[in-house]
Parts: sequence; structure tokens; C-alpha cells
Amino acid sequence: MGKIKIIQGDITKLTVDAIVNAANKSLLGGLGVDGAIHQAAGPQLLAECKQLHGCETGQAKITKGYQLPAKFVIHTVGPIYSGSKQDNELLRDCYINSLDLAKDHNLHSIAFPAISTGAYGFPAVPAAHIAFAAVQNWLTEYSDYQMEVIMCAFDVKTAELYRAELKK
Repeated sequence: MGKIKIIQGDITKLTVDAIVNAANKSLLGGLGVDGAIHQAAGPQLLAECKQLHGCETGQAKITKGYQLPAKFVIHTVGPIYSGSKQDNELLRDCYINSLDLAKDHNLHSIAFPAISTGAYGFPAVPAAHIAFAAVQNWLTEYSDYQMEVIMCAFDVKTAELYRAELKK
């Protein structure tokens, strides 16, 4: 049975099987959490990402964690917010595909940032709702699989939003 935990802090410092990178389609580093993960992991991460030839929105790819405490990095590309229904579906896919990839690699702990809520402009409240619904549905579907999901909030506001979502 899986469980969800909320942590406020720096995702690059977490000792888990995998952290999720809110990446751009190139997978070659960028702003926000993407840049922080690339910087903390070291140049080998960029070298491995170059071999992956990018990633489509809503999909996920895995690399080693290199100098991170996490063993692996799962890179997922969130939608750039436009207000369409498809944005919601693509954001949900980011969480589901990341969890599926973790399970495929026999990983049992994963930490997510608030995907698409930074530079990609997805409003925090609906993004949190989609994230928690996706994760809870996945944990229910794979109730026989041991998975700890950490929702890592970078700031107090996001952590409070996550705690409210978890209570629902």
C-alpha cells in the first residue's frame, strides 16, 4: 500500500529512489527546479539527458541521479498553461507516467515538485488538485505495490495548499 507525504524544502536534498524533474521538452536544463536539479546532479546528468533526445509533454523519462542523494531522476514535461482541458489531462499524465516509470524500475519512493506551476504558469490550486487526485488514483490502482510519494513544496504557501488537498 502506498502513502503520500508532504515535505516543504529543496527536492535536490531528498534521499529517495527518484525525484521528479519538471523539465522542458529538450531535457537539457532550464529554470526553477529543472536548473536546480541539473546543477545539483552535476554534468553527467546533462550528458545522459542528451542521449534521450527530448521528451513530449505529459511523458516521462528516467536517468541516474549522479551527485544527488536520489538514485534516479524522472524527467517529465508539464504543460504550458493555456486554460484548456487538455492542460489538465497532460498535467495528470505527468504524475501517472512518472509513477508508472518508477514502478517499472522497481522504485519505492518518489518525490514530486509542483509541476508546471512556475514558469509554465499553471495556477497552483487546480494544479495541486490534479496532482493529488492523480497520485491517489494511482496508489489505489496499484494498492499491492509499496510506494511512498512525497509531494515536495518549495515554499510555505504550496505546503499549506498540499496539506489542505491531502485532508480532502
